[in-house]
Amino acid sequence: MNIGEREKSGKNCLVFFRNKKICDYDGISEITAGCASRGYYFNKVLCVAYDDSWEITFALSDALKNYENIVIYCPKAMENTIKGFVTAERGGEFSELNIYTAQDLTAFMLFSDCTNRLLIEDICAVLNKKYSANYERAYIKTIGAPNLLINDAISQIKSACADISVNATEKYGDCVIELVYNVNIPKTEFDKAMRAGVSVLNGYIYSLDENTLAEKLVQLLKLRRLKISVAESFTGGGIAKKLVDISGVSEVYVEGLNTYANESKIKRLGVNTETLRRYGAVSGQTAAEMAEGLLATGLCGVAVSTTGIAGPKSDNTKKPVGLVYIGVATADGTSVYEFNLKGSRNDITQTGINFALFAAFKKIK
Repeated sequence: MNIGEREKSGKNCLVFFRNKKICDYDGISEITAGCASRGYYFNKVLCVAYDDSWEITFALSDALKNYENIVIYCPKAMENTIKGFVTAERGGEFSELNIYTAQDLTAFMLFSDCTNRLLIEDICAVLNKKYSANYERAYIKTIGAPNLLINDAISQIKSACADISVNATEKYGDCVIELVYNVNIPKTEFDKAMRAGVSVLNGYIYSLDENTLAEKLVQLLKLRRLKISVAESFTGGGIAKKLVDISGVSEVYVEGLNTYANESKIKRLGVNTETLRRYGAVSGQTAAEMAEGLLATGLCGVAVSTTGIAGPKSDNTKKPVGLVYIGVATADGTSVYEFNLKGSRNDITQTGINFALFAAFKKIK
């Protein structure tokens, strides 16, 4: 009985040989995410200590016996050993790019400790040719969308078109829903699925393409012919950094102030001392006056402010860690948003940065 006649437990397998004393899974996360975004998923991921010869033999034997496509991720020093095992079992040779093809088995070798000539897009291109497939990607990008809505949107997309694969990743409140689909599916079905997801998440969406939130905000500022300034407290200049990383931002970006101390808020932004005494630095009233102080300079048409408690401890006002306020001021008025964020100091700070960018985006959209 040849391998093509066996009942397979799955199509794709990732075999990861690692140092059991080091918990580093970044490499396999990159491989699995990269393949998923191109329409390929692993039915099994085998993590094997590379100092256990029995486990190495067992993992490779299992992969060769039960899977059509194998990605091997290992240290460079294991290259010859693994190639020797595979070719002894199945015959044939690996190519210069470390691609192996024999009968219905395709294997790829990537190294965890050096630069690879073989890229994830190369792997997926080989699989596309093997299965006569051509996958495209579309995106629904959101900020602050509740998990229930995200799950509902994914369910609605799948109901509208079962042939679309959906990958959702969330980091610091920024959730990217990636739709992976074969270009051969009818456009009407794809459009129906996109509309279903968008309708559920309307109000949280900032992009339907690959652009980041900061890029979308800069594009919108240029379109509206507006300039932006930011005054930051707990975000520590993070909003400004996101903006200045965008090429061409000089057309719309005026300045960023890191007004951390109360004295700075008073002298640089004109925040009223009575506001700080009565409501505190972490308050909606202070956030509003910070943004309005920037707007009053006449240098910008959009002013964004942040103030909050990132932790790990609260301040002497006993306000909770994670309480943040974001102010956005324009000629049409000032909007203030209150959030109670969770997580570490970095989680709260990075999420606050994203929420502030999104607040500005929504204000001028």
